[in-house]
Amino acid sequence: MATLADSFLADLDELSDNETDLMDEEDAEAANMEEDVDGDLADIETLNYDDLDSVSKLQKSQRYADLMQKVEDALQRDSDASNQGADGGMVLEDDPEYQLIVDCNSLSVDIENEIVIIHNFIRDKYRLKFPELESLVHHPIDYARVVKKIGNEMDVTLVDLEGLLPSAIIMVVSVTASTTSGKPLPEEILQKAIEACDRALSLDTSKKKVLVFVESRMGYIAPNLSAILGSAVAAKLMGTAGGLAALAKMPACNVQLLGAKRKNLAGFSTATSQFRVGYIEQTDVFQGTPPALRMRACRLLACKSTLAARVDSTRGDPSGNSGRAFREEIRKKIEKWQEPPPAKQPKPLPVPDSEPKKKRGGRRLRKMKERYAITDMRKLANRMQFGVPEESSLGDGLGEGYGMLGQAGSGKLRVSMGQNKLAAKVAKKFKEKNYGSSGATSGLTSSLAFTPVQGIELSNPQAHAHQLGSGTQSTYFSETGTFSKIKRT
Repeated sequence: MATLADSFLADLDELSDNETDLMDEEDAEAANMEEDVDGDLADIETLNYDDLDSVSKLQKSQRYADLMQKVEDALQRDSDASNQGADGGMVLEDDPEYQLIVDCNSLSVDIENEIVIIHNFIRDKYRLKFPELESLVHHPIDYARVVKKIGNEMDVTLVDLEGLLPSAIIMVVSVTASTTSGKPLPEEILQKAIEACDRALSLDTSKKKVLVFVESRMGYIAPNLSAILGSAVAAKLMGTAGGLAALAKMPACNVQLLGAKRKNLAGFSTATSQFRVGYIEQTDVFQGTPPALRMRACRLLACKSTLAARVDSTRGDPSGNSGRAFREEIRKKIEKWQEPPPAKQPKPLPVPDSEPKKKRGGRRLRKMKERYAITDMRKLANRMQFGVPEESSLGDGLGEGYGMLGQAGSGKLRVSMGQNKLAAKVAKKFKEKNYGSSGATSGLTSSLAFTPVQGIELSNPQAHAHQLGSGTQSTYFSETGTFSKIKRT
């Protein structure tokens, strides 16, 4: 029977064996990781940027050769035969012709990327000779043609660049080359640059063949899109987007920019240049639109092209009627934009309101009118008598004129005016008020009275004192008055 110490020793031996196995596995994984890292580093180290074949491998791939052979065979055959043999009820993705077109579209994208890589290779090599050229000629193919044409020539004026670049760019390149700080390239580096230029031009030729093939099949693959933009532009859009399905999933704002590239105007005005426009500017609809409306037409074409691509991707209308309807709609809208605005119509006068308006009336309004009514004196001052000179405040017609005041025959300047009803009412109220005193006489009380009959006469000022208690005051506030009792009936 094993003791407790023996069991402990056995457990320790098992733990040590497990730890040894784990350490062995970790060492193996570390060794594998080191091998992978060494392999990656070896690949990077073996990558020679001075060798064109190590950076450009598309032309030597089997896929490139097979697709180009199929494209050349298809171009040699009659395109109508393939279109007639196509079954309209077949699903588009199952058609071998469509599969070849999709492969060609992806190949054209790969060719574009390969041309960019070769363009960078050429720039690195030719930068020692003419460093300013890459900022003057941006397009990779144009750059390759110019480099191949100039070569190691230091005097660019002796090189004929007609047909390769616009005349304005040629002039700028010639002037810049006369002041460049570059030096002639060694023969080996120049040969590598020329070889890269040849490869870039060969890839560009292959891309054109692919686009010609796709364009010849666009009437069957995308009839509606071709009806709007034309076969050439539709093929370029499909090739850049990566297929009809990818183009259908793309928003219209991105379709508008497909194929757009930076333009070099060499110091000329950019007012009339269209920057955010791609392949759509090559359509006849865009070219036939006035320059002021071209951006609106480009957005409209991009929107309708996206709809047409979605119809074609689902084979919704193989006859192309939808695309023709879209094109007619685009044409009508552009014509509508060019119409002059309608003439401004004269605004008629409003209908006269012949109904009687509500006017305020009543005692308050009559009082207000009487208070602010024009007086008879002002009426006479505003009138003038025919053939009679007007009197004025300063004489001789100067100052404020008096009108017909004083010309009524009385010889007075002011005409007597009758008291109006409001003034009479106010005077009556004032007269009815009792302004009596407590009975004490003031020191100014006089016994003389002025009367219109006898002039000055004597009178007793206390004679009318007993009348102050008459009327209402005699009833309620007299000393002898009592309250009367009224019997109820």
